[in-house]
Amino acid sequence: NQVLEMFDHAYSNYMEHAYPADELMPLTCRGRVRGQEPSRGDVDDALGKFSLTLIDTLDTLVVLNKTKEFEEAVKKVIKDVNLDNDIVVSVFETNIRVLGGLLGGHSVAIMLKEKGEYMQWYNGELLHMAKELGYKLLPAFNTTSGLPYPRVNLKFGVRHPEARTGTETDTCTACAGTLILEFAALSRFTGTSIFEEYARKALDFIWEKRQRSSNLVGVTINIHTGDWVRKDSGVGAGIDSYYEYLLKAYVLLGDDSFLERFNTHYDAIMRYISQPPLLLDVHIHKPMLNARTWMDSLLAFFPGLQVLKGDIRPAIETHEMLYQVIKKHNFLPEAFTTDFRVHWAQHPLRPEFAESTYFLYKATGDPYYLEVGKTLIENLNKYARVPCGFAAMKDVRTGSHEDRMDSFFLAEMFKYLYLLFADKEDMIFDIEDYIFTTEAHLLPLWLSTTNQTISKKNTTTEFTELDDSNFDWTCPNTQILFPNDPMFAQSIREPLKNVVDKSCPRGISRAEESLGSGPKPPLRARDFMASNPEHLEILKKMGVSLIHLKDGRVQLVQHAVQAASSLDAEDGLRFMQEMIELSSQQQKEQQLPPRAVQIVSHPFFGRVVLTAGPAQFGMDLSKHKAGTRGFVATIKPYNGCSEITNPEAVKEKIALMQRGQCMFAEKARNIQKAGAIGGIVIDDNEGSSSDTAPLFQMAGDGKNTDDITIPMLFLFNKEGNIILDAIREYEAVEVLLSDKAKDRATIFKGKMIPNYIIDSNLEMENMDQKLSENDSHKQNSEGATSASQDVGAVSEEPEEGESSDVTDSDSSSPAHVDSDGVSSSHQDSYVPGSDEASSSKPVCMQGDNQPQEQQTETESNSKVNWDNKVQPMESILADWNEDIEAFEMMEKDEL
Repeated sequence: NQVLEMFDHAYSNYMEHAYPADELMPLTCRGRVRGQEPSRGDVDDALGKFSLTLIDTLDTLVVLNKTKEFEEAVKKVIKDVNLDNDIVVSVFETNIRVLGGLLGGHSVAIMLKEKGEYMQWYNGELLHMAKELGYKLLPAFNTTSGLPYPRVNLKFGVRHPEARTGTETDTCTACAGTLILEFAALSRFTGTSIFEEYARKALDFIWEKRQRSSNLVGVTINIHTGDWVRKDSGVGAGIDSYYEYLLKAYVLLGDDSFLERFNTHYDAIMRYISQPPLLLDVHIHKPMLNARTWMDSLLAFFPGLQVLKGDIRPAIETHEMLYQVIKKHNFLPEAFTTDFRVHWAQHPLRPEFAESTYFLYKATGDPYYLEVGKTLIENLNKYARVPCGFAAMKDVRTGSHEDRMDSFFLAEMFKYLYLLFADKEDMIFDIEDYIFTTEAHLLPLWLSTTNQTISKKNTTTEFTELDDSNFDWTCPNTQILFPNDPMFAQSIREPLKNVVDKSCPRGISRAEESLGSGPKPPLRARDFMASNPEHLEILKKMGVSLIHLKDGRVQLVQHAVQAASSLDAEDGLRFMQEMIELSSQQQKEQQLPPRAVQIVSHPFFGRVVLTAGPAQFGMDLSKHKAGTRGFVATIKPYNGCSEITNPEAVKEKIALMQRGQCMFAEKARNIQKAGAIGGIVIDDNEGSSSDTAPLFQMAGDGKNTDDITIPMLFLFNKEGNIILDAIREYEAVEVLLSDKAKDRATIFKGKMIPNYIIDSNLEMENMDQKLSENDSHKQNSEGATSASQDVGAVSEEPEEGESSDVTDSDSSSPAHVDSDGVSSSHQDSYVPGSDEASSSKPVCMQGDNQPQEQQTETESNSKVNWDNKVQPMESILADWNEDIEAFEMMEKDEL
């Protein structure tokens, strides 16, 4: 009775204040007419000046036993509604709301006529209107793929000059895949097969375009090429009713291919997207990676679909999680995070949760779901009811309203709430003879044997053999699943009853479970270490599995049913929430660009630049242009996870350590305490390289890291071995940690350096002339001549991004970094550029043979601040040979 009163309040206010407008604006008590109100964007595409709310509500009137009102409403629709309007509408929304509403109205109208009391005058008028509308939607299917355009002009179609549509290239999967029930019903009712054929072709195309390795579909697809535009996949907005219509098409039409497709998709959903009680979007090509850390409210329909499929346990789990969110916020926010905080605060009075509540009650007989329904009714009356109807929530946190009451509120919400509480004698017909569309319109099951179109089963793709006993239970008999045992559902809900409340009270049973050893606190995310065997054992007990990825990271997945007990499942869920929040906090940190580790000691002199990953803590090298320079030292213990035992070797040096065993911030604190001026963490994943792996950022430990003041950088295994090899070869290795690579004039500014490192503009300009003048002077050693030729060959085509003028102390030559933060050229790091060639070649060629020219050049470059000590030729040649040997060695090792 309370549901009936609420419906009367909403329906009568629409008829009094809004009709014939499409929707009621309950705060201002007037109708919403498209073009007369400020545009709301895509939301307004559902409005077509065809009295949307009245058509959408037709079969609801019969379900609620309001047959007189139904008869009057049908007469109004036949008399007043015009479908030939020059207006652009959504194909998807018009199909499920208007075409579905007309077909649902026709279905119950002929049922009432057969009973002999009402609708005796009815002669299929609603069906004629539905057929007219069907033909107006068909132009949208004029694509090579068979996928419909997302919008159509009711009067002019798609490509007509006055249509103002037909330029779109993308549509959502649900938009193209939620047509088969209405279009097939229209074909079966009228005997016109074209509608069902078009809808089947669209479904077939989406099936063929699924990602074959994961059997998932994306959110958005190109209607011309079939390419996935948005490659994330879930069961919420953009995909939801595609899955729903595959299963329901099998129920209504009896075509096994639809069930086989649904089962294939469902197996993928439960394998990748379902993380009970959560349903998280993933990437279709990398389904083990979550695409986002929040869920949208449209997925609330999925537990109801799982009931129809016969998979009750995960339906109960997800429904209970959603109910806990509702109890916290009064309504289900449009989107909420995995730790159950509001992501999008609106709530347009969506019915999907009420739908799942109804199906779960029918499947379990558990009176708990009647209490859930009462909560929904109380919240609607308490928070959404206004004098002229029910207003959508603008923000569930503040309780503010929005001036809208969508047609689906009357079409679905009151239908499911009434059916939830109604007894069989309250109904004037058997609801089991009908199937619900996604808009809760009623289509009779006898359509499966009426006017069947001859269609070939899709044989282009073999269906995957699936090992899932649940497939035997599609359209289940509840007496077989769990004979009169309401405790079945309660036992599944119990571990989730406090899922939203993070401060859940702990029972005394945890101490008992520890077998007298005293209560053990649950494992917290911030304390977890993947290398700790005890932690791994705790994860297993909590139903959390750990997956090692190829790039060295680990991924955690929880299945509550695999936990040792309900308390362990509760701990596991809390652990996952903490881990997701910790990860989310780290992702929200500023995404830092790559940093540089430059080896500046002999014989490298800045020519070796290694791409390094930044840290989200410690000194910000972008704000310290000079960087941090020092000799490197390997710490003990090498993992840096405890107090450093060789502080004398680390003090005033840059510490080298290995990744693993503890948090990066802990390593930083330990080396800082030992007196290090910086740190380099080397990846322990053998063979990892910045060439093949994306930029790696070292995150904090979830605590305040302001105490860390030294710079920390991360090197992959291959780059880290370059420094380790240099230490073994030369012992004293000096590096520069900076935000980007420096040229050698900047590195050695104010320091005593070898003459051959300095370049000058004058030498560059005169290099060709000097080379020709010195052709006759061959007294240099063969090694030196060879070195000059090698460097000269490189200098002919200097690498992009290198500077050929290093005499200006303010000039900078950053290493060229591509979009992935990986050095785009190995030669940038290791091969001498034009500056080395132009400076060293004349020096080598001059030697003692051209003392006068040497003096002249020195004078001409007197403005350059360097030490004028003259090195013996033997020393210069020896240095050159060392350079060449080092270069050849590194080139040979492909470093």
